[in-house]
Amino acid sequence: MTRDTPNDPLKSLKFGADGLIPAIAQNAASGEVLMVAWMNAEALARTIETGEAHYWSRSRKKLWHKGEESGNVQKIKEIRTDCDKDVLLLKVEQIGGAACHTGFRSCFSWVLRKDEWAEDGVKVFEPEEKYGRK
Repeated sequence: MTRDTPNDPLKSLKFGADGLIPAIAQNAASGEVLMVAWMNAEALARTIETGEAHYWSRSRKKLWHKGEESGNVQKIKEIRTDCDKDVLLLKVEQIGGAACHTGFRSCFSWVLRKDEWAEDGVKVFEPEEKYGRK
């Protein structure tokens, strides 16, 4: 897909002033929310072209291919947007079982119990073993 075609669906999306749009990754089979990340137009275009999720890292200020270090890539099954076209929903097949860099199946592996956060997720790997660091 090129950015200059009249029917380019990227043109109708509402990227923020910083050029980013939030992207929710959801397990296509189970519906479990795996993570939230950010995309710029290049990340979305690469995602569409390759069929695997690419995001924009705000902390590292660079494009990244999900799973480039861990091997836990996200195969795109469907891309959706909301009615305002300012949020993306990526329905994915999560390869390797873990979406979170902390080793959990989902980044949403903490639950508020009374007045504290408690771990409540499925741990798939230890980050030190996968990345050599925390």
